Amino acid sequence: MTPILLSALTTSAVGGPAGSYIEARSEAEIIDAVRSADAGGQPLLIIGGGSNLLVSDAGFPGTVLKIASAGFTVNAEDSCGGVAVVVQAGHNWDAFVDHAVRHAWSGVEALSGIPGATGATPVQNVGAYGADVSQTIAAVRTWDRERNAVKTFTNSELKFGYRDSVLKQATVNGSPRYVVLTVEFQLPLGRMSAPIRYAELARALGVEQGQRAYSSDVRREVLRLRASKGMVWNAADRDTYSTGSFFTNPIVSEDVAARLPQDAPRYPGGADGLTKLSAAWLIDQSGFAKGFGLAPDSVSGGRASLSTKHTLAITNRGGASTADMLAVAREVRHGVVERFGIELHPEPLLIGVTL
Repeated sequence: MTPILLSALTTSAVGGPAGSYIEARSEAEIIDAVRSADAGGQPLLIIGGGSNLLVSDAGFPGTVLKIASAGFTVNAEDSCGGVAVVVQAGHNWDAFVDHAVRHAWSGVEALSGIPGATGATPVQNVGAYGADVSQTIAAVRTWDRERNAVKTFTNSELKFGYRDSVLKQATVNGSPRYVVLTVEFQLPLGRMSAPIRYAELARALGVEQGQRAYSSDVRREVLRLRASKGMVWNAADRDTYSTGSFFTNPIVSEDVAARLPQDAPRYPGGADGLTKLSAAWLIDQSGFAKGFGLAPDSVSGGRASLSTKHTLAITNRGGASTADMLAVAREVRHGVVERFGIELHPEPLLIGVTL
């Protein structure tokens, strides 16, 4: 039997063969597959939409479990409490956002166009344009592999941070302790969005930061903005063959931030004395323009490069390997350290490789 290649299951289209491959379409099938792999002592890699993984060219020697459960259930819907909706882990995230906007469920519209499955969103505390899923998640139902039992986390128990959660912290080399089964969202009812927190999006909508807009307008503008940066999957656009943002925005002390030029973007760091910086700005100011790596004599031989639309994505231009993608990432990371003394950290999970 021809092995399944991870390159066929990831948006970056790189990665070697899976030792074995299972597709699970229900909660029961997910649990059975996980228990079987664990009982056999097999390493386990969980994959949803494949948009946040960079897997070794040697592949993954154990079991690759594709979460393919789909659908959602409305548990409650009223004008006071809003809607409580439980979404299966394998359900396409943007399809859920689209349904929410069309049915006047507010709160997730700014997260339009993000690729991948719903079950991955709480792990990374997925966010964009001033919003993240921690603002709307009520609970996450998981399979606890250590205790061999179902465990449900409330929002506070998930200990959400910037692109972080308890679920992520308990994941080692793509193998989680807690396998997400369903995600419950609590969403207000209404045609208006959550307050617009991101300046670029506010400008696009013609509103002030902190104001609201029609959720349908927010979704339209977010999709437009993301597409302009190559951040909406399009099989015909090589700039979308990536893991999305490759580096997280660094959070640094005020002393470090103060050493940067006055025009360096700065945002609240989530705690006193901390400042969040723009990784894209640091990359650009370190001499890495859009399309860096495209030249045939570059570190990747032109097979991988920074996106031609956005400096934060590392893209497969056709025929790239994981090693090619990492070569570009290392060059960029080293250049930012040389220029600013700040080390960037990868956002995707690196499976069988290191940066």
